[in-house]
Amino acid sequence: MRTRKARLPDAARIHALMAAYVAEEILLPRSLAEISENIRDFTVVEHRGEVIACGALHFYGTDLAEVRSIAVDAGRQRRGAGRRVVEALLGEARQHHVERVCLFTRIPDYFARLGFAPAAHESLPQKIWKDCLKCPRFYRCDEVAMLYAGAEARADAGRARLPILDSLPDSP
Repeated sequence: MRTRKARLPDAARIHALMAAYVAEEILLPRSLAEISENIRDFTVVEHRGEVIACGALHFYGTDLAEVRSIAVDAGRQRRGAGRRVVEALLGEARQHHVERVCLFTRIPDYFARLGFAPAAHESLPQKIWKDCLKCPRFYRCDEVAMLYAGAEARADAGRARLPILDSLPDSP
């Protein structure tokens, strides 16, 4: 497996990977155009030339970034690809000297094992004002806000696991 920054030709595959998670309401939908416009935010994991996992790091000003859009091919889960994406995104945040890295998730146990800890939604106003106000679930949000807390948060967390999906839907 190889981790690298995404390129424009990867956009359709990223969209397909995310579609399975969107169908399960684990991820919010992102159009192919939106993914293409933000391709520089994405990191992918390749296996034998095929993109099998993706994720994005989105910046909110100079001190906050968000890990988002983490997806792994249903047939390639439980092999560390999701962890590799998150670790690469955290490394990118460090390179940019970002002080805080957040995420919003419905699977907090997975991200706790990667060093994230629950946080109050109100502690992330940049994220709330830019993205959450547009979300169809704004008034009934069921996502847990989390901030990266590093190794100390991973101490008792065990092995991280994304939810298993049956299969990816057919590409458009």
